[in-house]
Amino acid sequence: MIELINVSSGYNKIEIIKNINIAIEEGSINAIIGKNGCGKTTLLRTASNLLKPLRGEIKIGGKDITGFTNKELAKKISFLPQLRSVPDITVYNLVMHGRYPYLGFSRTPQRQDKKIVEKAIKNMNLEKYINKNVKELSGGERQKVYLAMVLAQNTDIIFLDEPTTYLDINHQLEILEIIKKLKQMGKTIVMVLHDLGNALSYSDKICLMEKGEIAIYDTPQTVFKSREIDRVFNILSAQVAAGDEAKRQYVFCLR
Repeated sequence: MIELINVSSGYNKIEIIKNINIAIEEGSINAIIGKNGCGKTTLLRTASNLLKPLRGEIKIGGKDITGFTNKELAKKISFLPQLRSVPDITVYNLVMHGRYPYLGFSRTPQRQDKKIVEKAIKNMNLEKYINKNVKELSGGERQKVYLAMVLAQNTDIIFLDEPTTYLDINHQLEILEIIKKLKQMGKTIVMVLHDLGNALSYSDKICLMEKGEIAIYDTPQTVFKSREIDRVFNILSAQVAAGDEAKRQYVFCLR
């Protein structure tokens, strides 16, 4: 479990998020949603220890996050940012970067590291790209390579900042299905999403933020029925059946 207790955080001593209290269950998919500038990425970066809080405590498995060394934390938490430069490197070598927290002083991958990397590439159906340069891949293929790298890092907790941004609808859905697969492997996923429908459809819990605070954190159905999304975004929303009656989709429009 990840716990944030009375956490405030920001940049240059200016609070962006404040009074954050949240407990994220193991093996769940959690989506952070909210209007631009409400503090979604700041919350994600703070929870993952990339940004030190101004106040409050962060705990992983009941232990204060400051009690872990950087190497220990890199074996527990992985973080995939939204924006990053595209490296001039093969798919195999980029995925191998996920093993760096486990390598010794020589930074030489061992047989076990190579097996884990090959398995991660296979899990993402990237075998045919294994020796290709990442720069030659499409946006969707590239995102799968980064997810393979995260998988090779083998952390229990995965933070994703806008994993579907700039992708077409097919690749968006493919990435979200991969995230569901990561959950089935026992991973805890915390991600920022802009697409409200995808957040509601693919998450176990929704964290709706407003002006740096949590407006509501609950199941998608509870959040939807609360009408807090409509209030925060000043929209109207509806839930509709999509094929199978058990499946629900969401539509949104301006008031």
